[in-house]
Amino acid sequence: MTLDIDRLRAETPGCRDGLVHFDNAGSSLQPRPVVDAVVEHLALEARAGGYVAADTAMDRLAASYGSLARLIGAHPDEIAYVENATRAWDLAFHAIPFEPGDRILTTTSEYASNALGFIAAARRRGARVEVVPDDEHGQISLAELAAALDRGGVRLVAINHVPTHDGLINPAAEVGRLARAAGARYLLDACQSVGQLAVDVTEIGCDLLSATGRKFLRGPRGTGFLYVRRDVLGELEPPFVDLRAADWTGPDSYELRPDARRFETWERHVAGQLGQAAAAEYALAVGLGAIEERTLKLGARLRAALGELPGVTVHDRGLRRSGIVTCTVAGVTAGEVVRRLAERRINVRTSEQTYRYDAGARPPHRVRASPHYFNTEDEVDLVAEAIAGLKPE
Repeated sequence: MTLDIDRLRAETPGCRDGLVHFDNAGSSLQPRPVVDAVVEHLALEARAGGYVAADTAMDRLAASYGSLARLIGAHPDEIAYVENATRAWDLAFHAIPFEPGDRILTTTSEYASNALGFIAAARRRGARVEVVPDDEHGQISLAELAAALDRGGVRLVAINHVPTHDGLINPAAEVGRLARAAGARYLLDACQSVGQLAVDVTEIGCDLLSATGRKFLRGPRGTGFLYVRRDVLGELEPPFVDLRAADWTGPDSYELRPDARRFETWERHVAGQLGQAAAAEYALAVGLGAIEERTLKLGARLRAALGELPGVTVHDRGLRRSGIVTCTVAGVTAGEVVRRLAERRINVRTSEQTYRYDAGARPPHRVRASPHYFNTEDEVDLVAEAIAGLKPE
């Protein structure tokens, strides 16, 4: 499928006036339908009040679950709308009834916030956290994972699909097959993959998945969602409940909702929910396969160009690599690279690992450039040229 890049850029207000946005792994540029969905609802709230505006949007809010479900191959009742990917992950993780001695398996590239959750489960419930080594390509070792699962007692396998600070794509579906065969639950952090890759929860085999709206999905900030597979719902007790999540059935009893919305709270950013749904519909209309193909192609082009520059080291790993490209420039700090490129209206970001299971094997501060499908080959070449011209001051 060939994408009409000119049309996609025309539908993206941020592509005007010469901005080169290569921070889509941080917060992507929203297309016009997303902006319109948010602004129009906020305008209605201003005219009619939040409750009336929400009542008016009731059908569209109900349809938003179907939009997100289609995005990942799920059922609408398996989707909960939440305020960000970290909250989605926390809600899923802390709903698992860990017992003393339960083993949690993760990767060296795990996100720092998730690692804090592991520590909390170890302190509060006596769970044991084990880091599965990488293979020779830098992704989670499937052989080591299989061996760890064979030792028994694994309650949860929790990995990221695409690390925030690295270009690798973990073999999520292969991990899912191993976890399922061992009877372990599987939580996938898809914060950087949803909207960038074609993600199918059935193919991957995850029980739980967390995602955000603001990154490659191109939705508003302050949005995210949680996927909970139907047949694991009964095992999970949300860490907190309100009148959205449960019905109060007696002075000392309540009954949880029978769907994933037991993880929601009644108060929410309604305009954000509508905007995230618009982002999902936009991505579906563009085509998830086409988005993945082009994003990975642009990432590979940038990675190859940077790899040829003297003094520039590319740090990405993995058999398959995403649109996230990380590098360092000799004699120039990552922060300085970001600042000097910003002077040329090029948006990149500093990528930091605030805690690392890799014991310092890779540099903690890197430049992260993350093109998306609406970017152009000329922009990739411009970014590489700009980095090539950086010298220590």
